[in-house]
Amino acid sequence: MTARGARPLRETLRLWTPAAAMLLASLVSYIDRNTLALLAPTILAECRLSAEQYGWILSAFSIAYMAGNPLWGRWLDRAGVRRTMGAAVSLWTAASAAHAFLSSFWGFAAARALLGFGEGATFPGGLRTVVQTLPEGLRSRGAALAYSGGSLGAVLTPLIITPVYAAFGWRAAFLFTGVIGALWLLLWRRVSRRPELGAARPPATQQAVRLNWRDRRLWAFMCSYALGCLPLAFVLYQAPLYFGRALGKTQVEIGHVLWIPPLGWECGYFFWGWLADRLARGREDAAPVFRGLTLAALAGTLPLALGARIHSFSLLLALLFWAMFIAGGNVIVSLGYATRVVAPEHAGLLAGLGAGSWSAFVALAMPFFGRLMDQRAWDAAFLAATAIPVAGFLLWLALAWRPVHPAGCRTKGASNSCSLGVRG
Repeated sequence: MTARGARPLRETLRLWTPAAAMLLASLVSYIDRNTLALLAPTILAECRLSAEQYGWILSAFSIAYMAGNPLWGRWLDRAGVRRTMGAAVSLWTAASAAHAFLSSFWGFAAARALLGFGEGATFPGGLRTVVQTLPEGLRSRGAALAYSGGSLGAVLTPLIITPVYAAFGWRAAFLFTGVIGALWLLLWRRVSRRPELGAARPPATQQAVRLNWRDRRLWAFMCSYALGCLPLAFVLYQAPLYFGRALGKTQVEIGHVLWIPPLGWECGYFFWGWLADRLARGREDAAPVFRGLTLAALAGTLPLALGARIHSFSLLLALLFWAMFIAGGNVIVSLGYATRVVAPEHAGLLAGLGAGSWSAFVALAMPFFGRLMDQRAWDAAFLAATAIPVAGFLLWLALAWRPVHPAGCRTKGASNSCSLGVRG
């Protein structure tokens, strides 16, 4: 390669390295949180826990995750990505490794709560990094890259953790999660030396902006994120129990195939991120684009209702792949919509509100789904997992139907950025 060709390659790598580091952070976080879901059939049997208790353990994670997202988002906006992400990953790595020493309901609930609080920094940190290091025209794809570590972690967890479990048992699997967290922290010490990652505000920020909580579009965003993305939690946390209890699959058999549905999540991030950037390119009012994408997500969610009626295991895996493809895409569509109407000063808080609202609803829903699993009410579980996101999409359409032309739009370069904020 010539020196002229090497320079653009180096510049491209430098441009995308921070977002790639956030991909790895979200990858580590999802391996940590999904290890329990993957090994739930074994852990519940050995520790004499019911599926409903398991649901409450998941709720402990989700409640702490809900609280942690906006808090970490605010800290990221104020203190910068470098120090805040280092502290967050250190905290959740210790919590994940601690699972190896637990056996009781309350022990698991406490460890999951600490893990959830620490992991609340994952997606606020990803979006904050993207906003500070990538130009506006690349941010949907940058968010897709940074967030895709979550879906990639869901894909890789069965492939990585199942051999560790088979060789050393479930407790060793949690110790392994501590090792990979420590490795990310070593990488972060090098990547985070870049000055923009230590900055608390994007360089272009001129004035402080505070969120307008009365703006319907902010609530539309949170409704779409919280309810529309429920199938991600349903497949991650409840599918292993369904495979074991309804279909008679063993722990190892579950581990061999549980990577397939999250692969749809991974594909959904990149496909919908590319599509959103392409369709919204050059448009001052991108709201019609996002309405159309939301309608497509609504229609694409409906087949999930048939899950309990599908007797072919391969076809069921394909359906769950599709459900996660749609729900993962909705994450990017929601963020793409919101980052065009919320000032970049609030990128961390915005991501925290989205993920936090999702986690709050997951905290409410998982004990309900756990009870359905205990009752072997398979049809009801799949129907609820379909109806809830459809309700979220309808709420989004109702709240965000009007075109985005609020007072306070600001022009930046050749494009308009309309804010949900109020200038201070």
